[in-house]
Amino acid sequence: MLITTNAIVLSKLKFKDNDLIIKCYTQEIGVVSFLLRGVLKSKKGNSKVAYFQLLSQIEIVFTHKNTRSLQSIKETKLKHMYSSLHTHVLKSAIVMFLSEVLSNVLQEEEENEVLYSYLEYTLLYLDTQEDYANFHLLFLLKLTKYLGFYPDTTNSDAQYFNLYEGKFELKPSNRYAISGENLVLLKQLLGIKFDALTSIKINAKQRQSFLSMILLYFELHLGTFKTPKSLAVFNQVFS
Repeated sequence: MLITTNAIVLSKLKFKDNDLIIKCYTQEIGVVSFLLRGVLKSKKGNSKVAYFQLLSQIEIVFTHKNTRSLQSIKETKLKHMYSSLHTHVLKSAIVMFLSEVLSNVLQEEEENEVLYSYLEYTLLYLDTQEDYANFHLLFLLKLTKYLGFYPDTTNSDAQYFNLYEGKFELKPSNRYAISGENLVLLKQLLGIKFDALTSIKINAKQRQSFLSMILLYFELHLGTFKTPKSLAVFNQVFS
């Protein structure tokens, strides 16, 4: 079946000398992996390495065969040209970190138009921003809505939030109940839009603590989730 679709590059891996294996989140059928033969030596044609940078937004044409784990791309073109995501050092760190998270949590070959639109919009938003140090925190929190475990905001005045249960509670019912600064920040971030992030002041220590908490939240609700390998470097960049 010939498919033309928008796609976001989640990961890439060098294979042999001149090939790449890339995983994309496509608008039409969800996660698809591709083998790009000879792309690392090709200087012309539609398969340019620059198209396949992490979180690039592209348009691809490919023949989908259910019997293959790796598909072949016939045509590629950029859907959106980023102005800073791949050239700005700090934004590149965010891209590397978030691409690893997304590659981890997006596994299924299944269309999800709403999730795709969220990723498309937020990446374009990040590309234009000058104040983005806390972007990844809200991005991950809102991502849980599309993955099925967004915090239940009932009783949001309560003094604890239970990461395991995904809800607020009056007293801790297990060791995954959080309070203190992480709880305050969670309440601030719930329900706000990205353009309101600048109103929330977070220092480096608070940022790292909240990030560790939300990654634990992912781990508790997604059985296959693993802590990103890029986390240590990412925290160092934003310390």
